[in-house]
Amino acid sequence: MSDYEPREIESKWQSRWAEDGRYEVDPSQSEATFVTVPYPYPSGGMHIGHARTYTVPDVWARYRRLQGDNVLFPIAWHVTGTPIVGAVERLKKREPEQMSVLQDTYNVSDEDLSEMETPMGFARHFIEDSYKKNMQSLGLSIDWRREFTTNDERYSKFITWQYETLKERGLLEKGLHPVKYCTNEQNPVTTHDLLEGEEAEFQEYTLVKFNWVADDSEITVPMATLRPETVHGVTNAYIDPDAEYVEADVDGEIWLVSESAAEKLELQAHDVEIRDRFTGERLVGEHVTNPITGDDVLVLPANFVDAENATGVVMSVPAHSPDDWVALQEAKSAGRRAAEQSSGQSPRDTDDARMEKYGIDPAEVDAIEPKAIIDVEGYGEFPAEDAVAEHGIEDSSDPALEDATQEVYNREFHSGKLGPMYGDYAGEIVEDVRDDLKEEFQEQGSFGTMHEFSEEVVCRCGGAVEVAEQDTWFLRYNDEAWKAKAHEVVAGLDAIPENTREQYDHTIDWLNEWPCIRNYGLGTRLPWDDDFVIEPLSDSTIYMAYYTIAHRISDVPVEEMDREFFDTLFYGSEAVDDPNETALSLREEWDYWYPVDYRCSANDLVSNHLTFFLFHHAELFDPANWPQGITVMGMGLLEGEKMSSSKGHVVLPENAIEKYGADTVRFFLMNSAEPWQDYDWRSDQVEGTGNQLRRFWNRANDTIAAPEGERDLQHIDRWLLSKLQATVREATDALDRFETRTASQAVFYGFEEHLKWYRKRTDTDRPGARWTLRKVLDTRLRLLAPFIPFMTAELHERLTGEPMSESTWPDPDADFESTVTEIEESLVSGLTDDIRDIVDVTNTDPVTIRVYVAADWKRKVLSAVVENGPNVGAVMGEVMQDADLREKGDDVNQLAQTLVEDVRERPDDQAEVLTNVDEVAVYDDARDFFEREFDADVEVYREGDDVPDPEDKARHATPLRPAIHLEG
Repeated sequence: MSDYEPREIESKWQSRWAEDGRYEVDPSQSEATFVTVPYPYPSGGMHIGHARTYTVPDVWARYRRLQGDNVLFPIAWHVTGTPIVGAVERLKKREPEQMSVLQDTYNVSDEDLSEMETPMGFARHFIEDSYKKNMQSLGLSIDWRREFTTNDERYSKFITWQYETLKERGLLEKGLHPVKYCTNEQNPVTTHDLLEGEEAEFQEYTLVKFNWVADDSEITVPMATLRPETVHGVTNAYIDPDAEYVEADVDGEIWLVSESAAEKLELQAHDVEIRDRFTGERLVGEHVTNPITGDDVLVLPANFVDAENATGVVMSVPAHSPDDWVALQEAKSAGRRAAEQSSGQSPRDTDDARMEKYGIDPAEVDAIEPKAIIDVEGYGEFPAEDAVAEHGIEDSSDPALEDATQEVYNREFHSGKLGPMYGDYAGEIVEDVRDDLKEEFQEQGSFGTMHEFSEEVVCRCGGAVEVAEQDTWFLRYNDEAWKAKAHEVVAGLDAIPENTREQYDHTIDWLNEWPCIRNYGLGTRLPWDDDFVIEPLSDSTIYMAYYTIAHRISDVPVEEMDREFFDTLFYGSEAVDDPNETALSLREEWDYWYPVDYRCSANDLVSNHLTFFLFHHAELFDPANWPQGITVMGMGLLEGEKMSSSKGHVVLPENAIEKYGADTVRFFLMNSAEPWQDYDWRSDQVEGTGNQLRRFWNRANDTIAAPEGERDLQHIDRWLLSKLQATVREATDALDRFETRTASQAVFYGFEEHLKWYRKRTDTDRPGARWTLRKVLDTRLRLLAPFIPFMTAELHERLTGEPMSESTWPDPDADFESTVTEIEESLVSGLTDDIRDIVDVTNTDPVTIRVYVAADWKRKVLSAVVENGPNVGAVMGEVMQDADLREKGDDVNQLAQTLVEDVRERPDDQAEVLTNVDEVAVYDDARDFFEREFDADVEVYREGDDVPDPEDKARHATPLRPAIHLEG
């Protein structure tokens, strides 16, 4: 037996597969299966989380090959956009953090750094030296002939065709639209470009245009709110007295806003000219006029105002906002203390002195009263006051304040009725009329709008990302007909797990226009305007179709790849006047492989990439070529914490593979969680997995080295072979559903338990046992091949003399399936446990063990239960017809109830054969095992009058649960 040297074995098979072109596939008579995974974005190196992402589809691809399918599993490289460009710029500047990531995390040498100062030089380094090497080391069964990058000129022609087609169909439009905008790069960005805030959403604030008369000039003080319906309830306003503010001409009106807001407004297509700069102190203590009510409200100083958010001035509605309620109470308290201090009644306080500093009359603050404007069931006149009391909130630092505020907002929005001050809207539910009310006040000139993010957003370049409104081209995902088609795709999709189906439908419903261009970066130029590049998420929607012809298209002159070329390729000769013959030939290959059977991708891409994938397939291809299935994947942790390249908190696949072996890495990643679940890479557990595989290797080689044996089977052999068929079924069903953990657990760990019992129960040197173990090994190697391809390939060839590539996925063999045999062996196992429990509890060392099987009359009751099912009434109706049983009365009734519960818990196939089990024969057959196990004589009896029963134990026996007596 050779020692297990994983890297030696893996290198051997990696080279052999490459030399044989093992995974290079072309159309054939076999059924086509096409599985894809998002192509990597090589702005950095591959880490262990990526390894899991690409191993999941590989396991399924290998499984389907063993099932006889012709499987295509390709890969390419996504270089579109700005992240690589930004990374190169940071490299050129030798920024410390970037250098740490490159040299400390990804071990890039000084020599390699000099080759990485161009975008494609940077990308190529990580493609060749990280991703591709690791993918090959992991044994990913990829057809490498089909790789490409998204700035290849032929791929760009393919993208050009897609966008010309969408534009012609009216699904691309130009207009003013909010976009994520990097203020550093001065360029629109999308999710893939972000360092922080990937989940941030656009929020449209309503700007309530309060009026301030200063030095005989009228100045607009816009205050941002997400609740425009509360405008009648404003009692005061707040500003940060120490923050920077400006007076600016905004679209012809003079506005007072924070300096940050002025910059944002300019980004959002407003004409902004700054006239003066000052701190917020200028407005403190002043009065501004509510444009809707005409009320003058006092502006108070507040440190809690974030001048970086919206306009930097906020209105207060204390009756309906718990945080405003608390803030007003604190302001009143400060005012009262200030009044007491001025009269010498109490010591001075910093906050109190501040009121005096700004010349604010404490009596005026104290006179501010909440205004009730919305009635909502479950609250009194002032919902905010009630919510503060319910949550036990005492001051503005209480974290429960945020929950209370959201709670009031939700209840008022969905069920709150507007008060009489709202005129025609009085009595209406807020949710029903908010938009109409907002539009009406906007038309009057009293309201404006401004966009903000729901959280801070930072570009990968380190720049702040703000909402900008730009004249841009966008995809019309709000088109109802297009949405309807996308919903049709979802309806026919095998969504794994099933609960993701509603996520796709939800995303389709809320998706609006999507800006699809940017000012610069790598990628395909917008066909009708070379000043713009199609952004990353927008050029990665149907690239799966390009895989099918990527290895053959290099022979096609670029100039021939026009609109008609791709129309011919994807729509056939009838779609054009003069079909290109090469395109028709390529169409045959595309038609063979399409549609995509399964797309494996990250769960967080449901809200963008995966739904775009569905939209574009729905529009550009007919239903027969729509995606068939999507499997989503969870995120990875490292030793319980989120992985982070920038912090060096990652494991590089090359290091893990060198230390543990590729099979161990693969097996741990597939076995630790189902694909859609989060997993945690823990080195001690990975090492444990490696040790378990090593033991498997050693056992397998022992089996291979032993004489082959012959098919002379005993009961225990038949039991193990029956368990093997059940394992085949479980693994097959699981992999059909992408349940890699369930499948690998069953085949490896679950079956190891069966083998452990088998070795305990029998002499494994018997000819029948050797034959059985070889049969089991052959089957398990094929079942494990998708997970640990290197080890199984080596062992399978040693065992059979044939390569795994010529083998097939096992089918359950009905000749070896026996429910009766499995039940019989479960009785042996159960009796073993029961005896051991009694030995442990009584602390005895028995000399004789007596086993009492239930009397025949009890078996009659069991037969009635099996025949009638779990219906005690029906069972009793039958057994009471037997005079002997009728005499036993309560004993029969009690037994029937016990057996009904036992049978109910068993699968139907077991219940049907229970009466076929001869318990006495089963225990007699296992007598030698029991005697070895407990070093005692074992006697088996059927309950009756003439059996030795010194402690009256036999009467406790029930069918399938014998009574036991130990004699020391």
